[in-house]
Amino acid sequence: MSTTRAQPLERLRAFIEREARAVGFDAVGFAGPTAAPQAASRLAEFVAQGRHGTMEWMAETMLRRSSPRALWPEVRSVIMLGMNYGPAQNPLDLLDRKDRGAISVYARNRDYHDVVKGKLKQIAGKIAARTGEDVKVFVDTAPVMEKPLAAAAGLGWQGKHTNLVSREFGSWLFLGSIFTTAEIVPDEPERDHCGSCRACLESCPTSAFPAPYQIDARRCISYLTIEHKGPIEPELRALMGNRIYGCDDCLATCPWNKFARSAAEIKLQAREELNEPELAHFLTFDDATFRTFFSGSPVKRIGRDRFIRNVLIAVGNSGMQGFIPACKSLTEDHSAVVRGAAVWALSRLMLPQDFYELALRLRETEVEAEVQQEWAMALAGGTAA
Repeated sequence: MSTTRAQPLERLRAFIEREARAVGFDAVGFAGPTAAPQAASRLAEFVAQGRHGTMEWMAETMLRRSSPRALWPEVRSVIMLGMNYGPAQNPLDLLDRKDRGAISVYARNRDYHDVVKGKLKQIAGKIAARTGEDVKVFVDTAPVMEKPLAAAAGLGWQGKHTNLVSREFGSWLFLGSIFTTAEIVPDEPERDHCGSCRACLESCPTSAFPAPYQIDARRCISYLTIEHKGPIEPELRALMGNRIYGCDDCLATCPWNKFARSAAEIKLQAREELNEPELAHFLTFDDATFRTFFSGSPVKRIGRDRFIRNVLIAVGNSGMQGFIPACKSLTEDHSAVVRGAAVWALSRLMLPQDFYELALRLRETEVEAEVQQEWAMALAGGTAA
């Protein structure tokens, strides 16, 4: 009989909860490896409908995502952990400041993947040492259905915006998981407390929710600004406002946030300069400057060109003509996606005659078809303009 079988399960649970809170986790729950049986079919339907957009990895890893045992057959228990990252102020207040860029709350700190994974490893090591059982840790980037498992472990429920909602922390929880061969009594799942509320659905700027509890990533600003690599669909650009990395609208409008508290301590090394960043500052970034400025930040993962594309869309939505010189410079950028976004921004900021004269000078030297298309749409006064 292993060490795990010999000791009271209650003591093991208490030990894990104590160690988790000691390293900074705010919520701990336990689930069995088969606790979220509907997750696989829902994921398959999501992918079959093409709602994953260009995230091919979702289709490629679908089988491994279907259940914890598909990822690791030996797993007997899943420990789900949550870390509060609730903001001290409403992030939606920044949306009215057109000279600023709105970066999602989670990305205003050091990359949580690194922080959470490091803490998970600390706990997992102690579990292994105490029980003699095997452990594996996962955080977001691995093919784990974290939200359904967190709901099964009692940390909260998946709201109509498809994100986890907690009665104690609202919509502001980072999630991580520890798989183990130890047998631990699971918690009861949390029931859905959304009721008739539709606040999150109605707050979405791009109508990315086809129905409650369903999301079409192709219309989601978080997907568009982070995962999507090419030009953003013209009809969605004006709806993005000044959101340059992610979107907090559906999270921030959840009524359950009124019971939440802001993160009591800076666990992720907060970057104050990302709370209300000036758009003009980012327009000057080359690749080296971008990498240095966003070192240790999740923003760095999307690369300079995609980020500047996002900034140019926010600039185009600002209505501020002071951005015109910087946008003109970026029509000569090495990146086609940046040049195309600069064209769109200028078409929104310049007087029609001035834009037409600029197009006469620059369009004939453009070699990329996607940028030529931006010029054509803008000159035609179509959806790009």
